[in-house]
Amino acid sequence: MAAGPSAQSTPAEVLVLGGGVAGLTTALCLLRAGKRVRVAARAYIAGTTSAVAAAFWYPYRAYPEAMVAPWARTSYARFAELTRTAPEAGVLRRETVEVFPQFAPPPAWASELPDFQFVPTADLPLGYGAGHRFTSFVIETGIYLPWLMRQVEAAGGELTVHAYASLDEAVRDCPLVVDCTGLGARELVPDPSLYAVRGQVVRVRNPGISRVWIDEYSGGGITYIVPRSHDVVLGGTADEREEDTTPDPARTPGIIARCARLEPALADAEVLSVVVGLRPARPAVRLEAEARPGGLVVHNYGHGGAGVTLSWGCAEAAAHLVLQP
Repeated sequence: MAAGPSAQSTPAEVLVLGGGVAGLTTALCLLRAGKRVRVAARAYIAGTTSAVAAAFWYPYRAYPEAMVAPWARTSYARFAELTRTAPEAGVLRRETVEVFPQFAPPPAWASELPDFQFVPTADLPLGYGAGHRFTSFVIETGIYLPWLMRQVEAAGGELTVHAYASLDEAVRDCPLVVDCTGLGARELVPDPSLYAVRGQVVRVRNPGISRVWIDEYSGGGITYIVPRSHDVVLGGTADEREEDTTPDPARTPGIIARCARLEPALADAEVLSVVVGLRPARPAVRLEAEARPGGLVVHNYGHGGAGVTLSWGCAEAAAHLVLQP
C-alpha cells in the first residue's frame, strides 16, 4: 500500500476518497468498468466506521426510503451472489426476525425480498405483538474489508494513505473524484447537514445463536443481535449528535439485557469487547455529481446506519455517474 499520491506511477483516471466500505466498493465497480483508480484514505479497516459496524443487511436511518430501497435491493443481490461465489469474503446468510409492539406494515424495501413474511404472534418472544421474518446477510467486516482491499488491488487499483484538505485539492490531483468520506465530508465538502449518530455495541462469545434479531421499539436505542462465525454483536445505541467514541460502561448492561430478552442465552455470554462507531447521518443520502472548477466530483455519502446495506447499490450508481459521457 502506497503512502500517498506521489507513489502513483500511472496517473489515475478516477480518485476515490475514503477507505471504508463505500469507497472500496465504488473503486471496485470503477475498476471492473475499465478505469484506472486510486483510493486515498486517512485509514483502512481499523480506522473506519465500517470496521466497527455490526454490518448486516438492513436499511437503517437512511433516507429517502424511495431512493434507498432500490440501492438496498442491489446490494442484497450482490451479497447473495458472494455467499455462492466467494465464501472467503465473510458474508453469511442469516434468518432475520424484526419484532414490534403491534402490527407494522412491510417496509418499502421488503417488496422484492424472496421470503419476507409475517411472524405469528405465538412464535414471538413474550411481550411482542408482531414480527417480520426474512433472509438477510451478515458481513463480517474483519474478513470482508480486507477481502475488498485485495479485490481492488487485484483489479489494478492503488490504495494510498493520504488525507486531502479539500475537494478542490483533490480535483487538482485528478479531475474525476468520488467522495466516499462518510462523516468526514462534513469538513471536506463542507456539508453542515451531516451529523453523527453514536452507536455502542457489545461483542460476546457466540453461545450457539444463528438468528439475527431487530427491535427498534425497546427503548435505549435500537436493539439488535448479529451472530457471526465466532461471536455475536449486540446493539446498541443511537445517540444523535454525540461523537465521543469512548465506550460508556454504564450502557453495556442495558444493551445485554435488551438482547437477552430476545435470546435468553445471551444473558451470561462472555463479553469480548465494547466498541463505539459514529454513523454518518444526513436528511438524505447524497449521491449526485457536482461540477467543480477543473473537474467533477461524484458524492456518495450520508448513508446513516446503512453503509454496508447500501454499499453495492450506491457504488454502482456512483460509478454510473462517473462513466456517463
